[in-house]
Amino acid sequence: MEISLIRHGRSLCVDDKRMSCTAFKKWVEKYDSSGVVTEHNYPKQTVAKINNANLVITSDLKRSIHSAQLLKEEMPLLSDSMFREVELPVIHVPARVKLKPNTWAVMVRCLWFSGYSNSCESFKEAKKRAEQAAQSLIAYAKEHQFVTVVGHGFFNIMIAKELQKAGWNADQKINGKHWNCSAYTLMK
Repeated sequence: MEISLIRHGRSLCVDDKRMSCTAFKKWVEKYDSSGVVTEHNYPKQTVAKINNANLVITSDLKRSIHSAQLLKEEMPLLSDSMFREVELPVIHVPARVKLKPNTWAVMVRCLWFSGYSNSCESFKEAKKRAEQAAQSLIAYAKEHQFVTVVGHGFFNIMIAKELQKAGWNADQKINGKHWNCSAYTLMK
């Protein structure tokens, strides 16, 4: 049995100008509804894992679904909101404060890790969802043997930790790079 976790490709949403926190909230909505950049080549391991999969699961966000379709055309997908990326909390700061989207994202993610979760799932709730996602993947792996998830950076890392707690061994350390793939097998 094997479970592979793939991070989606680079988003088509490339707006990198400074913006207010209100504009950042709208930017996140645009990012969530955007597809991904079509690449000339994809990592060999990533392509091999998705081609060997008996079941491919994505989140219900467009960048996850689009990434899976780019990696393997005409393949049935199971899209499930359980595998969505962890949301970013909404913050309220004066409109004159303008930062680039990546800076906003790092700042609000740090606040989220510290316990702030205004208008989104808390860190504790996300950990519980990651545990449920890992248990779901283990059940799918028992049925389908080779399962691949095309998901998101933070949430894939959270799932990976839960798989390892359940006795699954990683072929490499998971990282947040686009198209990165790490595979997990059950230790005997």
